Amino acid sequence: MTYAARSKRPLVILIFLLPMLILYEVGSWLYLRGESGVFDTIGAHNLLARFFELFGAVSFHLPGITLVVVLLTWHVLRRDPWRLEPKTLGGMAMESVAWTLPLVVLGVLLSPAGVLAGGAEALAQTGSSGVAATLSELPWQARLTLSVGAGLYEELLFRMVGIAAAHVILADLLRVPERWAGPGAVLISAIAFAWYHDAAGSAGEVRLLLTFYILSGVYFGIIYLARGFGIVVAVHALYDVFALIVVG
Repeated sequence: MTYAARSKRPLVILIFLLPMLILYEVGSWLYLRGESGVFDTIGAHNLLARFFELFGAVSFHLPGITLVVVLLTWHVLRRDPWRLEPKTLGGMAMESVAWTLPLVVLGVLLSPAGVLAGGAEALAQTGSSGVAATLSELPWQARLTLSVGAGLYEELLFRMVGIAAAHVILADLLRVPERWAGPGAVLISAIAFAWYHDAAGSAGEVRLLLTFYILSGVYFGIIYLARGFGIVVAVHALYDVFALIVVG
């Protein structure tokens, strides 16, 4: 089996993302929990948590547990071997860095002063209590936690779930030909991704930010379809780490 195929296996993805899942869960307890005990975290995580609340399940950890269960179930259904080659994980890490560089260039080209930092702030959007407005004032550990969380849960919501749902609507319900349904699903998820980030500022800044969100959403969608969930999560998280900690 080639590296490209191994890196898209669900067990490999789970092991690759496990350090990020642990970092996010521990970091949230240490750096994102308010005095009232409420976690102020990214909007995608909150949306997933509210979905579980509809069924009477209330726990901050449910989105993370769900991601682990989905990947393990997928692994069992595929009947993949319970075997892992460490060099595959190393290759995925290096590949993720390579895929992150064009996204950084995109942010710089659109607006060196605005999109790179402002786009990352929205990519690591928090909940309703206003932390996003003062994101640069948070300690680096909190910003690292938010960056990792954005990679995990925004990609889960907009790529894994969003692209699949949009594809079902286009291909199965509306009978759109596959050559259009696939790209259409990616574009719909990218538009939803831009809408979710709720760009603010002057008219020019909003246009630049919306352009960045849509283009980055399409870029993430292409990576997701071509290289799998593990790589796209890492790319998203690495971009946010760069913009929120290195630059911000």
